[in-house]
Amino acid sequence: MDIATLVGILGAIGFVLMAMVLGGELGMFVDVPSVLIVFCGSLFVVLSMYNMGQFFGAGKIAGKAFFFKIESPEELIEKSVELADAARKGGFLALEEAEISNGFMQKGVDMLVDGHDAEVVRATLQKDINQTTERHEMGIGIFKSLGDVAPAMGMIGTLIGLVAMLSNMDDPKAIGPAMAVALLTTLYGAFLANVIAIPVSNKLALRMAEEKLNQSLILDAILGIQDGQNPRVIEGILKNYIAESKRGSSEPDE
Repeated sequence: MDIATLVGILGAIGFVLMAMVLGGELGMFVDVPSVLIVFCGSLFVVLSMYNMGQFFGAGKIAGKAFFFKIESPEELIEKSVELADAARKGGFLALEEAEISNGFMQKGVDMLVDGHDAEVVRATLQKDINQTTERHEMGIGIFKSLGDVAPAMGMIGTLIGLVAMLSNMDDPKAIGPAMAVALLTTLYGAFLANVIAIPVSNKLALRMAEEKLNQSLILDAILGIQDGQNPRVIEGILKNYIAESKRGSSEPDE
C-alpha cells in the first residue's frame, strides 16, 4: 500500500471536514442538488469522453495509486547481473530454471531461452513497454478529465443557483437556499478536482514513470545478456538508471 497517497488524501479530507465543523454545523454544507450537479454530472461528462470499458476500468487503474508493488531498480540490477553470470557460465538454457518474480523480465528470459533474434526480442519487449504506457496514460487521462470537468460543473451549479436567486428576489426565504446551491457547487467542484482527481492522476503518472524505467532497464539487461556482455559491464550500464549516489562502484572482471 502507498501510505503517502492514503495519508495525503485522507488528511486533506479530514482538514476540510474539520474546517466545516469549526465553521458551523456540518449539515449546512450538504446540499443534494449540488451533489447531483457536481459529482454525478462530472462522472457522466467524463463518461461521454471515453467508451464504457475505459471508463469503468478507471476504478481498477486508480487502485494503483493506493496499492502498487514494484521492484526497485537496484533489485532488478542485482537480478540482471545474476542472470548474466548464469548465462555466461551455462548458456541461455541455464536461465530456464531461474526464479524470476518480474513478469516482464521472465518474458525476456523466455525469449532468450527460445533462441529468438535480438531484433525480435527488442521489438517484442518494446511493444510491451509501449502498451503498458498507453494503459497508464488512459487512466491518467480519465482522472485529469475529471479534474478539469468538476470545477466547470461547479460553475454551472453556481450559475443555476444565481439564476434561481435572482428570479426570486421578491421572496427573501428563497434567496438563502438558492445561494447555498450557488456556493456549494463551487466548493464541491474544487474539492473533487483538487483533493481526489488531480492527486490520483499525478500519482498514476508517477507509477507510469517508475514502471517504464524498470521495463527499460530490463530491456537493456536482456539485450546485454543476449549479446554475451560481461556481467560487470551490464551492471555498470544498468546503474545509469539510478541516482549517482546509489550506484556505488564496480570494476569489470578481467
